[in-house]
Amino acid sequence: MKSEDGVVQGVPIEEIEKHPNVKFHRQGILDDDVQKYGEDTKVVKGGSHPEEWSTDPLQRTVVNPPVYHNSTVLFKTTAAYKYAASDWPFTGMWYGRHGNPTSWALEEAFAVIEGGYAACATGSGVAANNAAILAFVESGDHLIVTDGCYDPTREFCNGFLKRFKVETTYVSPLITPDELAKEIRPNTKIVFVESPSSLSFEIMDIPALAKVAHDAGAVVLCDNTWGPLVFKSHEMGCDVTINAATKYIGGHSDIMLGLISAKDETLYRKVKNSVRELGCPPGPDDCYLALRGLRTLGVRLRQHDVATLQIAQWLEERPEVARVMHPGLPSHPQHDLFKRDFTGGTGLFGFQLKPYSEKAVESMIDNMKIFAIGFSWGGYESIVMPTKINNVRSVEYWDYGEGLGPTLRLNIGLESVEDLIADIEEGFKRLNAAD
Repeated sequence: MKSEDGVVQGVPIEEIEKHPNVKFHRQGILDDDVQKYGEDTKVVKGGSHPEEWSTDPLQRTVVNPPVYHNSTVLFKTTAAYKYAASDWPFTGMWYGRHGNPTSWALEEAFAVIEGGYAACATGSGVAANNAAILAFVESGDHLIVTDGCYDPTREFCNGFLKRFKVETTYVSPLITPDELAKEIRPNTKIVFVESPSSLSFEIMDIPALAKVAHDAGAVVLCDNTWGPLVFKSHEMGCDVTINAATKYIGGHSDIMLGLISAKDETLYRKVKNSVRELGCPPGPDDCYLALRGLRTLGVRLRQHDVATLQIAQWLEERPEVARVMHPGLPSHPQHDLFKRDFTGGTGLFGFQLKPYSEKAVESMIDNMKIFAIGFSWGGYESIVMPTKINNVRSVEYWDYGEGLGPTLRLNIGLESVEDLIADIEEGFKRLNAAD
């Protein structure tokens, strides 16, 4: 809270906050000029304050922020200390755990591209999801979560939240607004959405669902890791949007980091305090790498999208494939919703083979030359992973019935499309030979 008299050494705090050197060092304040620019310019300029990144007497500076490694913060005067203490951790430099100019530059850049008021960085995408949820629930509360959520989110709800008497109801990713209204209780505080769904890629009607949630007084949290830039979750009605920056924002498979954007100041302060209480900040080096990755996010996503659609279309024609789960394809059941709400695609999708043995599938993917086997995605390299969707479902089960076999997930990287198709084609030869 602010000091009782609202004054630091005879100067009102409001006057201190007007000083140009204070603005950047106070989280939650975005550069209004950036908001008027186009999407690609926002990606490049969001959170960029080169005038703050140098003490050179001729005002020479650098493109990227320095990497601040700090725990202790030093205050030159008691007035500076009192200002920082007046509303911490919202007044800038206070203690290393609550951020520094490196992390604030990343947070501001993310808030700009998401269209939020301000953002918080955490040490992983899982920490971002968990901190965002904990900002809005307490013992005795209830939340509604899509059955297509990221598996660690389900584990957190079924384990941690359950131990503290917070109840979770899972609902179909294809739930209608009327169906959602029937699931909401007086103590429902959160509706948690993720679109496309993890592993199965259904598209939710988020604007309609958000309206129902808001009418009931619940906040809408969205895991938007699949669609940064291409899905504007705040515009679609989401109060808080979460991104595992480990993936597309980092873009190089070498960091662990999460980001949370809040639509307004009230929501932001709740999220920031939740992150503060949990003590889950990211390292400054990871923040630096994530910010550098974010600057090329637009061009990378466009390349991922083009290549992925080509490969998805090719897979639809293959005799080994029963169906392709990519919302950008006209064959996808929610393709019209995707076209309405998304401005493009990314590099992650799944497909379902016709009935093949597990041994045959292993033979297919074990000897790929370009695709590697791995859990994560969003990097420049292509990855394949066998999936068992129903292992992480409790309501809307995936059909593995007659004529439908194993499922695989592909992350399409930045390699040549022709080479990737050739690698999959050779894999299909091994698949058929083994079967």
